[in-house]
Amino acid sequence: MGLALQEAQAAFDEDEVPIGAVVVGPPGEGDLQPVLLGTGRNATRRACDVSAHAEVLAIRAAAAKLGYQRLEGCTLYTTIEPCFMCAGALLHARLKRVVFGAPDPKFGGTVSLGRLFDTVGLNHRVLQEGGVRADEARELMQTFFRAKRESKK
Repeated sequence: MGLALQEAQAAFDEDEVPIGAVVVGPPGEGDLQPVLLGTGRNATRRACDVSAHAEVLAIRAAAAKLGYQRLEGCTLYTTIEPCFMCAGALLHARLKRVVFGAPDPKFGGTVSLGRLFDTVGLNHRVLQEGGVRADEARELMQTFFRAKRESKK
């Protein structure tokens, strides 16, 4: 989660909504540590692309590194609960697990506004864990949006 928070800070510094994500694969043969496959941070403003969310960019980077669109056995760490779009991408990519920091009461698609991963009839299940370093992730978001509101005054 530390790397995801670093990505979120980089997004903040670039005047993007501060969300960061990383994809790790299981340890390789003889390795003890998971393998970093991809990173991402929100880039919707810079890229003029509503789909340039941290999770989607991390998935794209991991798939490019592996040369395959399925990320079976991999875990995505993200600073904020995935939105519906990102949750759908996680399902399509066949990630094993998602670990997120703070819930997102306005756009969260996995526990807050909806529970996409629990939809009956899906052909894949994604395990999830929330609340990991949530205070840090939440504080970064609150600081960003507080500054945005203040600049409009």
